Amino acid sequence: MGNKINARGIRLGINKSPTARWYATFDKYPKMLKEDELIREVVMKEVGHSGISHIEIERAAHNINITIHTAKPGVVIGRGGESIKDLRTKLDGKVDGTIAVNVQEVTNANTNASLIAQRIADQLERRFAFRRAMKQAVQRTMETGAQGVKIRCSGRLGGAEQARAEWYADGRVPLQTLRADIDYGTARANTTYGVIGIKTWVFNGEIVGDKQRKAAVLPRTKRDDDKDRRRRRRPQARRRNEGGERSDRGDRSRTSRSRESD
Repeated sequence: MGNKINARGIRLGINKSPTARWYATFDKYPKMLKEDELIREVVMKEVGHSGISHIEIERAAHNINITIHTAKPGVVIGRGGESIKDLRTKLDGKVDGTIAVNVQEVTNANTNASLIAQRIADQLERRFAFRRAMKQAVQRTMETGAQGVKIRCSGRLGGAEQARAEWYADGRVPLQTLRADIDYGTARANTTYGVIGIKTWVFNGEIVGDKQRKAAVLPRTKRDDDKDRRRRRRPQARRRNEGGERSDRGDRSRTSRSRESD
């Protein structure tokens, strides 16, 4: 199940929220859905090079609020706000309603699955070795503080004639645990020898209720009475000699220990 279902889609309503929040009647739903797709295409075409994690669209009557989550907000806004103004004017000409564009910065780009996949795609387009790019991404994500990460690349890796898939993982990635906070992202690298798809899963811990819990089992805190506790030793079995007589090696070892302690 974990390899066939979107890790974000299966957790909607549990610990993930949809990126589009609006309500439409039966006859207006197709039009509004097509507008959402058009908005995302225009945003990615204009400022997609700024490292966009995801785009949230919220509708209230005739107002459309677009929130762009990006790792480089300065690139989206532009000098003096020119880029975001041009983006707003282009969206006004293609979508009906009053459009408001907001920009929000991604706090940690190394634990965001979409940004990790986009970085690997950029490296593959610049003819980086795919194994090195994947291993470096896994190491960087784990050092940042993630509980687990898995990266999968598929296509003509290294320009091979036969397409194949390879993946690298570190830590835990429990895809079937619904309370697990797993970020999922995809990207595509348009190389000279074909398209390579990248999938990324990042495990950030478990969410129980409104609290986030680390997946790792924390060690038990030491108590003051731990020093007084002594482990019981198993009695040593007496060995038999070749003649059938029992040896008192165990007794001698015990007596020697008691003498040393005295």
